[in-house]
Amino acid sequence: YHRRKKMRPELEKKVERAIRLLQSIPQDGDIELSYSGGKDSDVILELAKMAGIPYRAIYKNTTIDPKGTIAHAKEMGAEVIRPKETFFQLVSKKGFPSRFARFCCSALKEYKICDRAIQGIRRSESRKRAENYKEPEMCRVYSAKEKVKVYLPILEWTDEDVAEFIKERNIKCHPLYYRGGQFDVTKRLGCIGCPLQSRKKRIQEFMENPKLLKAWIRAGQKRFKSEAYQNGDSKYHFKDAFEVMGYQLYCENMDDFKEKTYTLFGEFDWKEFLQNEFKIDMSDI
Repeated sequence: YHRRKKMRPELEKKVERAIRLLQSIPQDGDIELSYSGGKDSDVILELAKMAGIPYRAIYKNTTIDPKGTIAHAKEMGAEVIRPKETFFQLVSKKGFPSRFARFCCSALKEYKICDRAIQGIRRSESRKRAENYKEPEMCRVYSAKEKVKVYLPILEWTDEDVAEFIKERNIKCHPLYYRGGQFDVTKRLGCIGCPLQSRKKRIQEFMENPKLLKAWIRAGQKRFKSEAYQNGDSKYHFKDAFEVMGYQLYCENMDDFKEKTYTLFGEFDWKEFLQNEFKIDMSDI
């Protein structure tokens, strides 16, 4: 590949290590390049091109990714694969996902396509990732029959490394990374409303995408009206999807929810609150 003299020596070494790792992948079958539309997947895509290896860039459509993600994935040459069920179809059957019930991840993103996969995971992204990912090669088990050998070429890269590499290689990233024409490497893209984010971040995203919040609640209401839910234990906590969303976005725990909901002045109306807060009519739900 063409060496860029402007790169810091430290980054140059990381690029060389990443390329050696990619070139070490056996080529006796398809290699999936897990493409999310984010900056890190743009980096591993460029590294794969520099390494000269065969790959299939695959974007798994979660159906709740930020606007413009599918268009960017297609522009970068990725295949777009639709899930068997959309996020909202899953919610209508299982209810809202939470930090402890991440059924949407396995159904929409974390499933096997090829025996080998390249992923843009970085340890510096979070403490949990630093703990879970120690080596640039690992075996990921999705089920007893589904195992994938995963390669992590930018595992030890920092935000500074990513920003410099993108600038030096003249990579065009998702439009949401640019503010006033300037690239913001701290920006993170992901499913809108993901419960793994902070409540503040989720509220902000729903403020920017109120129609998506309405779609979440509409799907959640279908779950509440189902026979499976009516016969379950959860009905003793919440009476509808508006209460669940209010709990997830505005309450610390169940005691906090009960204190906010059952007041001396009567029962708090979460539906009315959410309509006013997010400025969207949900009277048809």
